[in-house]
Amino acid sequence: MPRVGRFELFAEDPVRAVCFYQTAFGWEIRRTGDQPYWLVTTGPKGRPGINGGIAPRSEARCGCVNTIEVPSLDEYLERVVNAGGRVVVPKMPVSGMGWLAYCRDTEGNTFGLMQPNRKAK
Repeated sequence: MPRVGRFELFAEDPVRAVCFYQTAFGWEIRRTGDQPYWLVTTGPKGRPGINGGIAPRSEARCGCVNTIEVPSLDEYLERVVNAGGRVVVPKMPVSGMGWLAYCRDTEGNTFGLMQPNRKAK
């Protein structure tokens, strides 16, 4: 069956979004040529996850929520806030899966943060 192979984040200010994701998550992000498009590498090859891109937001607003797996939800919630984002749904348990929260980046995009923990209740 087909799988999601990459993501795209749309931003009013792509450079500001690049700074946010580099600061909050340490992602490697580089601009591609003369196009207003940045390639995002979220982790090393051979590890589960997907890479993507950042592009200017157009009139067509997209609706998709990506969830980023983190080793410590509390630490990354703090990093999001320090990078200029905000927490919109605080830490909550997802029974048998882990701890989840939802945040907004500097461009108004919502994303999830998940700390895996099968004992979460």
